[in-house]
This record gives sequence, structure tokens and C-alpha cells, in this order.
Amino acid sequence: MAKKVLIIAGDAVEAQELFYPYWRLKEAGIEVHVAAPTKKTLYTVVHDFEPGIETYTEKPGYRFGWVDLEFKDVKHEEYDGLIIPGGRAPEYIRTYKELEPIVRHFFENNKPVAAICHGPQILNAYGLSKGRKMTAYMAVAPDVKACGAEYVDQEVVVDGNLVTSRAWPDLPAFMREFLKLLGA
Repeated sequence: MAKKVLIIAGDAVEAQELFYPYWRLKEAGIEVHVAAPTKKTLYTVVHDFEPGIETYTEKPGYRFGWVDLEFKDVKHEEYDGLIIPGGRAPEYIRTYKELEPIVRHFFENNKPVAAICHGPQILNAYGLSKGRKMTAYMAVAPDVKACGAEYVDQEVVVDGNLVTSRAWPDLPAFMREFLKLLGA
């Protein structure tokens, strides 16, 4: 039976952190579904690093038209793993009450979870970072630490069922480790 992975996203999701895992999972023969607050075409963003600018810049990304279901319709028990991309989406999708039980299910059942860039903001919001060793985008590091996690600045950190990475340049390591945990 093929593995099945859920990606959670919303508008202003980092384009590469959504598209890369989506296509990589399909390439590996894994069934992948994307859930968002509403079933619609998502507006993605490209966060980039430019000389002389002390933080990232944001540009419009490709539209993502493959949202399969809304958070309220997710049957989390059907999925073997969860991916949480970054961008600005995590800061607002974590406020949807329908999302918390989805994310908690993966932790309570020790299923693989991968969060990248600003994705750990969702784990922080639900108290799931405490006691974990993890990484995130450097601007999220203070929040990760404040929520009781040990922050490590490296391309990928694996702690039990959790894989975390800093940002889109770390995607190859991020997906390699997630696929290992998934047993794919």
C-alpha cells in the first residue's frame, strides 16, 4: 500500500517549500494531498536574500492550484506523514481551530512530521516544540527557544519523528530525512 502524506499550507506559503516537497513525494510514488483553510488556488511567495538587505525580501511566486481539501475536511488518520512549509502562511494558518487536532494527531501517533523555515511557528503555537531539538529560520529561533526547544543552526535536525530545516536552501536534506522516517 502506498504511503500517503499531507502538506498543510495557506496563502503566502514559501513557493519552493511547497512545490519541492509536493513534486518530490509524487516522484517517489507517494500519494500527497494539500490542505489549506479553503480549497482554492494558493498565492505563494518567494523569499530571497539580496546583498545589502538585512532580512529576506518577498516577491510573488507561482500560483499553486492543487489544494485538495480544507482543514475541516482532513481525515488525519488516513495519512502517514505531515509536511509544514514556511513562508508567512504559518503565522496565520495556526489560528484556524481545525488545524490543531490535525497536527497533534501526528505527534500523538509518532508519525513523521517535517517543518521548515517558519513552519515551526505552528508547532510553537500548539506547545509541540517543548523539549525538542530543532532548527528553523533564524528569525524564528528566539520563538523556538522561548517555547522550550533546543535550537540548532544546521541544515537539518532529526529528533524522533520530527524533521526540521532552516529554509529552502536546505530542502534536499529536509526531504531526504523525511523520506527516511516515512520509510519510503
